Amino acid sequence: MTGEDALPPLALLLGAHAGAQAARHHALWAFDARLAQVARTTSEATIGQMRLAWWNDVIDDMQGVKGQGEPVVDALRATGAIAAPGLVAMIDGWEVLVVEPEIDAAGLRDYAAGRGGGLFRALADASDAPDWLAVAGQVWALWDLAGHVGDRALADAALAQAHDLLPQAEGACWPRRWKPLRIAFTLARQDVMAGRGAPRGMPRALAWRLLRIALVGR
Repeated sequence: MTGEDALPPLALLLGAHAGAQAARHHALWAFDARLAQVARTTSEATIGQMRLAWWNDVIDDMQGVKGQGEPVVDALRATGAIAAPGLVAMIDGWEVLVVEPEIDAAGLRDYAAGRGGGLFRALADASDAPDWLAVAGQVWALWDLAGHVGDRALADAALAQAHDLLPQAEGACWPRRWKPLRIAFTLARQDVMAGRGAPRGMPRALAWRLLRIALVGR
């Protein structure tokens, strides 16, 4: 098992554009999906924090023993993604949703900076990534959250914050190796501009948009 069973459809398609880095990208998306599962299934904040702390221990384990046999852990180690920058930040971002009963604007910023900024740095494999890349990740994370929460007010607040961030990522020059990230950001940007969160699953319209962006850039 590689952890790909834990991947949402969008992550699978984005990883397909990562070339030789596809397995590494899939492992990182599976890690994000596993953290999302913790946030989604935790009803007691203390228990959720303990589950997230376990993942911190996995990342810190230089001997590579902690979590052996867990598919996502094994995939992270097999691809070298366990050493990617941004993994701890991703955990911190998801922790906001675990511990905060009500997410305010500051909480949304912390969530987006951790989950989105951390994920995009990890996928890019760049600890010194430009600020605009972290902003693009934040926009993506807020767009994704807006499409998956049942609280309409929270979804609207996430989209508003994402919209305010867009100018900071406009006009960026995306290296070719970051193509999957460019596609993810462009999808999010289009929807944020239209006041929409991420669709659930992989509707045909989203698949066509992804293909168009991959081919023509917009």
